[in-house]
Amino acid sequence: MALANIQKGLAILVGAFVFYTAATGPFEGLIQRALFLALVAALGFALYPLGAGTRWRPVGLAIDLVLCAVALVACGYVVWNYDEIMTSLPWATTTDKALTVGLVLAFLELGRRTVGLIFPILVIAGLSYALFGNLLPGALRHRGFDSAFVTETIFLGDLGIWGMLTGIAATVVATFVLFGALLLHSGGGQAFIDLAMRLGGRQPGGAAKIATIASGLFGMISGSAVANVATTGNLTIPMMIRLGYPRPFAAAVEAVASTGGQIAPPIMGAAAFVMAEILGMPYTTIILGAVIPAILFYASVFVTVHFVSVRRGLAFVPENELPAWSTILSPRRVAPFLCALGGLGLGIWLGRSIATAAFYGIVGLLIAFIVTETGRLAPRQMIGKIIDGLEDAGKGMVIIGVLLAGAQVLVSMINLTGIGVTLSSLIVSMAGDSVPLVALIVGLVCLIMGMGLPTTAAYVLVAAVLAPAMTAVGVSPLAAHLFVFYFATISVITPPVCVAVFVGAGIASTNWLPAAGHAVRLGAVTYLVPFLILLNPGMLMEGGALAIAQAALSGAALVLAVPALLTGSPLLGNRVIDIVLLLVMIALALWPNPITSIVALALFFGARKLGQRKEASLA
Repeated sequence: MALANIQKGLAILVGAFVFYTAATGPFEGLIQRALFLALVAALGFALYPLGAGTRWRPVGLAIDLVLCAVALVACGYVVWNYDEIMTSLPWATTTDKALTVGLVLAFLELGRRTVGLIFPILVIAGLSYALFGNLLPGALRHRGFDSAFVTETIFLGDLGIWGMLTGIAATVVATFVLFGALLLHSGGGQAFIDLAMRLGGRQPGGAAKIATIASGLFGMISGSAVANVATTGNLTIPMMIRLGYPRPFAAAVEAVASTGGQIAPPIMGAAAFVMAEILGMPYTTIILGAVIPAILFYASVFVTVHFVSVRRGLAFVPENELPAWSTILSPRRVAPFLCALGGLGLGIWLGRSIATAAFYGIVGLLIAFIVTETGRLAPRQMIGKIIDGLEDAGKGMVIIGVLLAGAQVLVSMINLTGIGVTLSSLIVSMAGDSVPLVALIVGLVCLIMGMGLPTTAAYVLVAAVLAPAMTAVGVSPLAAHLFVFYFATISVITPPVCVAVFVGAGIASTNWLPAAGHAVRLGAVTYLVPFLILLNPGMLMEGGALAIAQAALSGAALVLAVPALLTGSPLLGNRVIDIVLLLVMIALALWPNPITSIVALALFFGARKLGQRKEASLA
């Protein structure tokens, strides 16, 4: 009970800190980041105690206390010495080295507890390469850096652990996490589910379409595909199984839909904010460029679910289990959501920072929540829901803070050693400056490097190491970064380390391997969309109306052809001829010309119409 109270108190404190700094503006750069990481470290060790429930918990408690104390002292040291660090470029002392080691160890251990071993191992590999890479042979060798210089980079400046990624986590991302948590606790979560049930429930494959809509809506404000599966999957997967859907298919639908939320604006698993900072582009440019790919992703999942449902005769959701429109559109359900989006949009329109715009959204949300619930809930109950939102937000910031702090250390070592440039040069030399070949190699490497990592951490890693290879062969920076982002993101549904599928399969009580097969089929179009981005600038809302129309037509043809090919959905009724037709459609859709995309669509609908007439005549 005491530990639970500590967890709750610290989580509320983190949420309150974010709310306060969003309202009044953040502290000076390093101070904001150090205070944020101090709170995240304290809450992280409380939420993820070492050896909990075991006989050696006292040993674990001692380790937790030591690591937490070192992290707090290190953060406090930076706050206290802020002026000196920023003005005099201090030399690393023995104390600085000790605090750096302790702070990095604390966050690596929190990373191990929250997301597993893969990410801490990557960070340790980056640090080891910085310290000992001068001993390697060939192109991977660098000039060498001693422990003092590495300490100064990581700890005594704004390039290491206090760098840009940590700054984004402590401001923009944290504010949006708070925004999402308060939206869900004000009734937005249930509104998402009710809307999804009403829109998809009475269609073929209704339960799977409910999962797609609900998980997409949740994913748009969530920072983790895995957390999204765990949240919405506990509702949607049992519903699908109860209505007769195969367990692997149910797990795959939820995993893929939750993953799609990570590539959908406005948050994109927090990667949208990171990408804007890395590229030096407006946030609105990033999310605008992601709109068409996100629409294509969800359209392809819908079409695939529809084709599978029609072929297998999967059940509708009974009418008596669907919420009424009057309930869905009631003011207390709709007003908080609309006011939240209105406040966010107003802030962006007024030219405020993204964090300030999110704060406007929070204010609009809270005002609408209080107005619509007054008379229905007692003031104490309303305050309780807001506090619950602060608590959930605080807990949600732990993983994001830990990952981005660790990612910042890794990126600083990549930049220090130049390994990113070296690997990019190797890839370009292997591919002979061929854009398609470079893209294929980069895509495969992104899938491997992103396995087991949350969205933002995966993106940061591949952006630092692989995006330069794309830009080196003439790909625009935005196209290159979205290319690597999509492949890093869909690694969570790509075998063998498909963590979103693992979670979905666990909820469905089924083997993960067939679920992974279904997931790849459901998300197949997403493996092609990044190549469409390279072929057609209209995919990123660039190049004018004709280019955008061409991108939409190409995408529409793929959304129909790829699911039909992978699900065996009939066109003319002869499987061999159907496969040839669909492959021709896919080739036409990928060809960068609007006429070929129109021909592909005409082929699909014409063949399908002929097949239906043939089937009707035989009946």
